[in-house]
Amino acid sequence: MGDKQPIFIMSDNSERSFGKDAQRNNILAAKLVSETVKTTLGPKGMDKMLVDGTGNITVTNDGVTILEEMDIEHPAAKMMVDIAKTQDSEVGDGTTTAVMIAGKLLENAEALLDKKIHPTVITKGYRIAAEEAKIFLNALAFDASVEDLKKIAMTSMTGKGAEDVKEKFADLIVEGVRLTGDISNIKIEKAKGESIEETELIKGIVLDKEKVSVDMPMKVHGARIALLDAALEIKTPEADAKISISSPEQFQQFVEQEERMLKEMVAKVINSGASVVFCQKGIDDVAQYYLAKQGIYACRRVTKSDMEKLAKATGAKIVSNLNELTGEQLGKSEIVEEVREGDEAMTYVRGCENPKALTILIKGGTEHVMDEIERAIKDGLGVVNDVIKNHKIVVGGGAIEIEVAKKLREFSQKLGGREQLAVEEFANAMEFIPITLAENAGMDPIDVLTELKARHDAGEVNTGLNLFNGKIEDNKEQGIIEPLKIKIQAISSAVEVATMILRIDDVISSGKNKGPDMRGMGMGGGGGYPGLE
Repeated sequence: MGDKQPIFIMSDNSERSFGKDAQRNNILAAKLVSETVKTTLGPKGMDKMLVDGTGNITVTNDGVTILEEMDIEHPAAKMMVDIAKTQDSEVGDGTTTAVMIAGKLLENAEALLDKKIHPTVITKGYRIAAEEAKIFLNALAFDASVEDLKKIAMTSMTGKGAEDVKEKFADLIVEGVRLTGDISNIKIEKAKGESIEETELIKGIVLDKEKVSVDMPMKVHGARIALLDAALEIKTPEADAKISISSPEQFQQFVEQEERMLKEMVAKVINSGASVVFCQKGIDDVAQYYLAKQGIYACRRVTKSDMEKLAKATGAKIVSNLNELTGEQLGKSEIVEEVREGDEAMTYVRGCENPKALTILIKGGTEHVMDEIERAIKDGLGVVNDVIKNHKIVVGGGAIEIEVAKKLREFSQKLGGREQLAVEEFANAMEFIPITLAENAGMDPIDVLTELKARHDAGEVNTGLNLFNGKIEDNKEQGIIEPLKIKIQAISSAVEVATMILRIDDVISSGKNKGPDMRGMGMGGGGGYPGLE
């Protein structure tokens, strides 16, 4: 019996880490992700430059963009990226906050693990704290007024390269959401040239398309717009087909018949009274000639999403059968024109009456600037949309986190058992937000935290950091406010990923498809970030 051979249940090239090694490895990976994005938090946060394998550059301080562009391999780190994506898709902002809270919860859990507290106890305490934090947040929230919408948009865009024009952008965002009622009906288009101050809200749609013929008019006033989901060209047979022509006369008849068919198609457009045609499919050269001859402006290969927005903006109906095209299906706009910016041409549909779809046209000197402005505007649109739907807002600048941390500590005193320690660590994690805001602004985080705690203990629940003037003051009066939903979603996402990572005690990398090295961070391609290579 003493000569039993060891039994192997996994292949030789499989890797496994378990127990404390697995836990600490996962926590370290999550902490590194949190540390990577924390310097971008707040109006004084710094940017990251990300360079991909082909040399394309992205300069941003948007948390989810940074994490998506990084070549992260470690599975626990990928889970952190997922919560940033969820935060972005659900509420449009607060991605850095969610990742930072999750990273701090795991870092604080490590201290509890050192005290021999079981991960199940820690996760239970975290869940209790999260539920209480949401109750406190709802109690501290207040209803947003119309004036608050602009302040919310400005707070969201602060620190994203739009400081100098954030008031103008906030006006554009609020007006756009108010007119359309749904941010999915707001198109963002970019045109290189001029400065970001020239960014404008167009009551209509801008297409990155040019007219199909140089003989067509550059500008159409009082446009009557037809939207066609039918090609203005002769259909090609789906199956291979051959046409047998035995004489020049037959060939001439074939060409003339094709031209007649195209002329009849164009005649249907002309008879409808349309002066502008947007076609989702192709427009034949012959059809282009006849349209141009009648002074009709036309674009082809317009995307389905743009066609739908054009329909909402102009009131036109999308027609799939040319035989059904009549004046009743046409939309209206004051002007349709082709505008050239350098070598690029775009079609502007302006002056739509009561449009349900709009365009924010971003101007800028470089692609990198315009991309970052686009991210700022999308964040602004997301938070304004959230507030219009849910109406509730809270005070920003770290004020709400300090107050929630204070109330969680008071609540923890009522708990028995070791869960009390986990609730206290959750409160410490909430304070990580104002601490980081202070650090990123060059302020002393200990002095700031001490003063914030003292003033909140004195009942000043709206006191937070105003980083525009470097003071600690009533941020509700200063208009530094954020949607309640951002804070609730950030806490929910952070707790979910932290508890999931803490409950993992065994990590197995299959040898079938070689995964990341579980013994290290395995976050290759980190682009030179400390600890990520």
